[in-house]
Amino acid sequence: MPFDKTVFLPLDPDAVFRLVTEPERLRRWKAVAARVDLRVGGEYRWTILPGHSAAGTFTEIEPGKRVVLTWGWEGSTDLPPGASTVSITLDAVEGGTTLRLVHDGLTAEQAASHAEGWNHFLGRLVTLGVEGDVGPDEWAASPDPLDPFASAEAALAILQRVLRGVTAENVDAQTPCEDFTVVELVTHLDGSITRIGAALGIPVPGSTSSAGPAAAPAEVRIADIAQKTLEALRLRGLDGTLDLGRGRIPTTTVTNMLNLELLVHAWDLATATGQHLEVAPALSDYVLDLARRTITDPVRGSGRFHAAREVEDSASSLTRLLAFTGRRDSE
Repeated sequence: MPFDKTVFLPLDPDAVFRLVTEPERLRRWKAVAARVDLRVGGEYRWTILPGHSAAGTFTEIEPGKRVVLTWGWEGSTDLPPGASTVSITLDAVEGGTTLRLVHDGLTAEQAASHAEGWNHFLGRLVTLGVEGDVGPDEWAASPDPLDPFASAEAALAILQRVLRGVTAENVDAQTPCEDFTVVELVTHLDGSITRIGAALGIPVPGSTSSAGPAAAPAEVRIADIAQKTLEALRLRGLDGTLDLGRGRIPTTTVTNMLNLELLVHAWDLATATGQHLEVAPALSDYVLDLARRTITDPVRGSGRFHAAREVEDSASSLTRLLAFTGRRDSE
């Protein structure tokens, strides 16, 4: 039973084609993270929501006109990767482009559940096409169930949106993390995620300064390495240890610290660049729990973290997380 829907966007077909195929643009309306090999037979993997990734291969590609891909969900027995087909057809019309999406190969129950999802995301796509921005996706704010991988993906979604606000005008602004300006903190994040990726076997990309004119935008650079790192981390699991160049560290500790860096440094960057940060209490509560398991007195004593600040029990979970890392929220 197919899902079939057509929407109108006030953009030309080439622009719409980019929105539905390019990782940087997919992250604006549909995916937390995206890996795309845009060729017939090429694979894709889109983390639609934290903890939920669709995967398959491209079977037809006509730039500006049509793209067809197989579709399914990682870890699903009912609809595994490649088990159904999504076709997207673009037609130029007066004032813009019509996009028709047909999802074939679904049972009635699957069609109903996918209709809810497609209606949600196509609505976000239309808003993006009309307004140029669609805002954070409330569906991605609080993963259910929460685990260290899903929480890291949710934190990455928040960080990526903040990184879009890093501009030439604010890269030298001081962050609440006193050792870093905005550009220095972006470089620190880049290096931290890259080291974890390298320990997982991901080739280290050629180094370029985040401030350099030839460097990719901060959001693009970090989104790319973070997607690869989180995908490899999921495949590996939490058992054992990883070598980050300073001895072997339990993988659980590395994953907990990655959660903490993504979310807390998102706040640092948002504060430095004058952006408002929205974090679901369930997510900040979960990351606070991970932090308490990881930042022990000996770790603080090593000088890696400032002393925790005292806050009222009634403070928000984000404020309590920031206080635990030695930061002072403005609330």
